[in-house]
Amino acid sequence: MDIDKLVSLDQLRDDQRELAEIIGLEAYKQLIKYYGGTPLYIQKAESVLKDSRDKELNEKFDGSNYKELAREYGISEMTIRDIVAPKRRELRVAPLEGQLSFEE
Repeated sequence: MDIDKLVSLDQLRDDQRELAEIIGLEAYKQLIKYYGGTPLYIQKAESVLKDSRDKELNEKFDGSNYKELAREYGISEMTIRDIVAPKRRELRVAPLEGQLSFEE
């Protein structure tokens, strides 16, 4: 069936109409074209924002500023440690400034 024949919200079932009303008919038609028939998971706002927050935390982390970041973001130091664990490992193995490597 050609999705372009969908021209009115009245053509939709109630549950689908609600979605189309929220995002608009054209966006709804795009969802159908790309994801029709497949399960689609939409993250909660907290999850989307958490990913952004975690990226920002990793950028600000300097190896020792756990307390400052915990206060700034309103989360525990343990949570900060969990979030920055990969960056912490990266900082631990990074050469010190001016340090030569075996390759040089």
